[in-house]
Amino acid sequence: MTSFPYTFEQLGPDYRICVSPAHKFGTDAFLLADFAARRSRERVCDLGAGCGIIPLLWFRWGLEPQTAYAVELQDQAFEQLMVTVEENRDRLAGRLIPIHQDLRQLGKTIPLATLDLVTCNPPYKPAGHGVPSPKEARLTARHEISCTMEDVCAAASRLLRFGGRLCVCQRPERLPDMMEAMRNHGIEPKRLRMVQQRGDKAPWLVLMEGKKGSRPFLQVEAPLIVEDGAGGFSPEMKRIYRLEQETAHAPTESQEDK
Repeated sequence: MTSFPYTFEQLGPDYRICVSPAHKFGTDAFLLADFAARRSRERVCDLGAGCGIIPLLWFRWGLEPQTAYAVELQDQAFEQLMVTVEENRDRLAGRLIPIHQDLRQLGKTIPLATLDLVTCNPPYKPAGHGVPSPKEARLTARHEISCTMEDVCAAASRLLRFGGRLCVCQRPERLPDMMEAMRNHGIEPKRLRMVQQRGDKAPWLVLMEGKKGSRPFLQVEAPLIVEDGAGGFSPEMKRIYRLEQETAHAPTESQEDK
């Protein structure tokens, strides 16, 4: 039994995810999962997985990773991840592997230089910047207390095979930091996409893909627009949320909450 209140949110007809006030998910998780998910039967890992939303979305969308690791440091988030795996054990047992560990200390738990894809929705603010949250879970999620972009890229570089991909999201103002950290660890930035609430608004999120050992060449994709002209979701956001195929709903946490 858990020592904290939690509920389940439905992801399509077949999957349910354990959420709590401390550990839930927002728009950025859907955007990163969609940006990164381009192939099936890959060996994948989500660093700082929280309640497990990103790998669960891949299974939900039918991408069927060969093996999916979910690495989480915080105790409650990891407990929620375990509850989610148990709740969906018929579909996830032995396929989604939770790992309760600091990503800076990953070693024998995941075979090194074997993964096709690593993702991370990292803390957006450097330590000492912005207003720190009094809640430990939110402080860790927002600020680089437990890991930095350098830590994320170093861990990904150890885990990825040659040519493997690292996909991350960040605030646009951290774009130089993100690119520098990738290159410092042998991961070349290859694909970039900005996310805008509307066409007349500045981007609030950037999505970046890097490849281990690749040559320099950056593909800049068209911006992803969240809202249509009437204030509803754009056609692309409806596709990402699967709103047209089913009764699924958008996440309860705003992208501005992190």
